[in-house]
Amino acid sequence: MKRFQQFLTFALALTLCAFCFASCGGSKGNYTASNTEYFIGATGPLTGDVSSYGISVQNGAQLAIDEINANGGLNGTLFHFEMKDDQGGEEAAANGYTALYEAGMQLSIGSVTSGSCASFADHAKDDGILFITPSASAANVIAISDNAFRVCFGDPQQGTLSAETLSARYAKIGVIYDTSDPYSSGLYEAFDAKMVELGKVKDTDYIVRTFDKDSNKDFSTQVAALADAGCETIYLPIYYTEAGLIAKAAAAQGYDVPIFGNDGLDGVAAQLSSDVTASVEYITPFDVNATDEITSAFVSAYKAKYNTTPDQFAADGYDAVMILFAAMQKAGVSDVTLSASAMADLIRPVLTSADFSYTGLTGANMTWSKDGSCNKDAKIVKVQ
Repeated sequence: MKRFQQFLTFALALTLCAFCFASCGGSKGNYTASNTEYFIGATGPLTGDVSSYGISVQNGAQLAIDEINANGGLNGTLFHFEMKDDQGGEEAAANGYTALYEAGMQLSIGSVTSGSCASFADHAKDDGILFITPSASAANVIAISDNAFRVCFGDPQQGTLSAETLSARYAKIGVIYDTSDPYSSGLYEAFDAKMVELGKVKDTDYIVRTFDKDSNKDFSTQVAALADAGCETIYLPIYYTEAGLIAKAAAAQGYDVPIFGNDGLDGVAAQLSSDVTASVEYITPFDVNATDEITSAFVSAYKAKYNTTPDQFAADGYDAVMILFAAMQKAGVSDVTLSASAMADLIRPVLTSADFSYTGLTGANMTWSKDGSCNKDAKIVKVQ
């Protein structure tokens, strides 16, 4: 009798496990009738060298979710947001994506950095998930799938604008970029192509030095080369961590020339020591010091929730969620049990339609091309 009872207990446990797997883990990318919230997922670097970006995007996205839910969600249905830590790595981004998809993610804001987002996009393509990355700017990120979009400027846009701006200001430009990073390399390639188009000659009109972020933390050699060449400015198509080190290296050598960068420099202010007196500017779609009503309200709400000032990445994260929400409204989404691929089929034509635009923190009247790129104007801000 005791042996029979043990058998029944074991059989019941197996049955329950099978039921749980079928109703939870087995519903990849699909909600069931018991779900009560729309699920937006993402991955980003919440730890590591570029964690500032991921934390800002997460905070901005969550603030948007909070506001949407406070206003009743979508026709009374609330939203859930979750970001997995990918530490800026491709494998971790892939693992994070899988976990989110198996948990029922229906829409996404992709990944934060370009390398991670390319990995994320590759997996999302197979499952038919639509995403709009706040900040991954490499060209290949949105080239992978018709369901891939972005909020930020693409590398070609920023690199081209940098070449036009700096060549109009200076006779000789110094460049330092990271050959190991797709974001940095993509920006430089666009910059280089535009400089050639403008009739500028490499090693004469612009002097280029490189590094590998995984093995290079001392930039004194690169800085000295630009100083010896008489470069009147330093263009840094890189992330803020290395940019701060380069600025300090230049200050240590008494090389006090303006520094110019792209959206990856957002956050560099915290990396600069008091001995850095050079002006620092970068291209961005968001100016935290703007006084318009939308920006002021966002900055106030962000400070109240997180007790810190938002940066461009926080604004990008906020806008990414709000853009998806606006597209869902326009598409007439009303079924919380929609699969990810079914949701994408509703949202994609809205985002690329001629009568859809979004005005937010990072641009007015933003529209999206069928290739997933965002059309909007850039700003150049100076680090205070």
